[in-house]
Amino acid sequence: MSGVEAANRVQYGETVIAYDVAYASRKTLAITVAPDLRVTVTAPLGATPDAVAARVHKRAPWILRQRRELERYLPARPPRLYVGGETHLYLGRQYRLKVVEEPRDEVKLARGRLYVWTPDRTDTARIKALLDAWYHTQASRVFRERLRAIVPQFHHAGVVQPELVIKPLQARWGSCTGGGTITLNLALIQAPKPQIDYVIVHELSHLVERNHGKRFYQLLDRMLPAWRERRRQLNRVLQQLNRPADGSVSRGMEVRAHELSKPATAVAWQTTPTAVGKGPARRPRPSS
Repeated sequence: MSGVEAANRVQYGETVIAYDVAYASRKTLAITVAPDLRVTVTAPLGATPDAVAARVHKRAPWILRQRRELERYLPARPPRLYVGGETHLYLGRQYRLKVVEEPRDEVKLARGRLYVWTPDRTDTARIKALLDAWYHTQASRVFRERLRAIVPQFHHAGVVQPELVIKPLQARWGSCTGGGTITLNLALIQAPKPQIDYVIVHELSHLVERNHGKRFYQLLDRMLPAWRERRRQLNRVLQQLNRPADGSVSRGMEVRAHELSKPATAVAWQTTPTAVGKGPARRPRPSS
């Protein structure tokens, strides 16, 4: 094998598929989707990048089906106990909780940990309330900071600084009203800033184009060309928020999760020897 080329991408509808390419001394081209959703193409040494990209694009429906299957087996988030040692997500990173028993109520992110000081470390309801308040404070700071940075891009369309509301939402990341108020889901503070920016740009675009019509997506493409990739990353980062550890099914926001019983495994699709050109394709098979 002659090494791996990364950061290859093809566009399929509104979805960007990123994939790695490994060239090998072989006659067939194989596409593998790993349990962590990475896509790898093993191609013959003589295959051109354009030929590989064309094959990935042709097999895009199969790749996306396999990803949806494998997403069902991503690790479930344990139920929150609000005790020391468990992890909590903030701006795309997991932080381990450290509860310190002292006569004060305070939450602070320091040295890679999320510290909570409280008089009674066994009072988990109080710890939860302290963390919820901390998350809301951080969301207010970060969301307003990002909104102020992004709004000037929409001045040409007549958008001024909108009113911002932050609260838990059950079925969406954000919403807006005709009066110019934007509401963002408090859970969004658990995503990285680029994905927060995507949601803000989406809602600001709705202040210009109310419906999801052609002009809305044209505006979204101009304001944030990478919005499709950021939407996909947002769903992957926050998917665990909708996957209870008890195995029940939760439908929320843009992620669709279904519970199955078989374990996750990498899946692969392999062409016939002529498939880099125009040969017929074999059926998908599990990789060994």
